[in-house]
Amino acid sequence: MAAPRRAAVLGSPIAHSLSPVLHRAAYEELGLTGWTYDRFEVDEAALPGFFETLGPEWAGLSLTMPLKRAVIPLLDGISETAASVDAVNTVVLTQDGRRTGDNTDVPGMIAALREHGIDKVEAAAILGAGATASSALAALSRVCPGEIAVYVRSEARAAEMRQWAERLEVSVRIADWADAEQALHAPLVISTTPAGVTDALARSVPERPTALFDVLYDPWPTDLAARWSAYGGAVVSGLDLLVHQAVLQVEQMTGLAPAPLDAMRKAGERALAAR
Repeated sequence: MAAPRRAAVLGSPIAHSLSPVLHRAAYEELGLTGWTYDRFEVDEAALPGFFETLGPEWAGLSLTMPLKRAVIPLLDGISETAASVDAVNTVVLTQDGRRTGDNTDVPGMIAALREHGIDKVEAAAILGAGATASSALAALSRVCPGEIAVYVRSEARAAEMRQWAERLEVSVRIADWADAEQALHAPLVISTTPAGVTDALARSVPERPTALFDVLYDPWPTDLAARWSAYGGAVVSGLDLLVHQAVLQVEQMTGLAPAPLDAMRKAGERALAAR
């Protein structure tokens, strides 16, 4: 019998996380009866101490805010994708003690878009300029050769997005949030804002919208996503992103591929419906 292995998601706050539901569903489907996946409330100050407790039974960690950058100095190395956005959401732990970081948000976004038939767009718009927006920009760098408009609420955020654009070598136009309704006419709109921020934009959805990727999954649908869908536009949800990035995490942590995408999605849908 294989030795029990452990994995978990860390962050603060963490009680809302669907990651345990998704990963446990994968373990069950893959027959990994000795694997467990938990959640731990860990902030930046507590992270180094948590790492000191990790033994050889640990296979991996999922990281959410505010740990995606704080974890980097604690690792032996990070992937090119993680380095491109200066953020790690996945740590693979080997039994000889090596700790390697990756970012599955970026390829998870690309996979979610492709699942909805979106392989390439000529232009795009991003609503918001926080941590998720940098991952969105990195994903768009691989599917959008044209201009990317980023709608921001502060000059500080605008400066950050210009830096990311330069680093990722993409063409970005910074626009004021007051003009955000113009974003809704782009071939692809990615909304990276917290719950409620885009509600007022719902009334400005065009009659023939194209594609919306709203990274939220709870509450769902957002007002913007609901109006977009009602008008016949394609909608990619935050659950789509969460499942696709979790699939990649499961594959890296367990060494088994493919991870059971459908079983993980259904488990996430059931958990959300029960909230």
